[in-house]
Amino acid sequence: MEFTPLLFWLLVGHAMCDYPLQGDFMARAKNPVNPMPGVPWLPVMLAHCLIHAGGVALVTGSVAAGVFEFAAHLMIDTAKCRGRIGFATDQALHAAGKVIIALGLCIGV
Repeated sequence: MEFTPLLFWLLVGHAMCDYPLQGDFMARAKNPVNPMPGVPWLPVMLAHCLIHAGGVALVTGSVAAGVFEFAAHLMIDTAKCRGRIGFATDQALHAAGKVIIALGLCIGV
């Protein structure tokens, strides 16, 4: 697939995974700083990252790209939840990750 359509579908997948597929419960329960009472944050965070990883793997056909997305998403969202970055930086880093994935796949890395 060419870069532009691949990046487009990766960004569409990100929007789907980060908004309707995350939902209020997951958005609140994945936070290690302000966890939901009675809900361990880490399994929720890992499930959220796995949803993103699956989206990337489905779009690209690459499990390796999905694994990269899982790790990147985990680091970025943990930094956001801990107050190290804000929402805009969080979204910019996610978009940058999609550019890296698309470039890597298009140049054969």
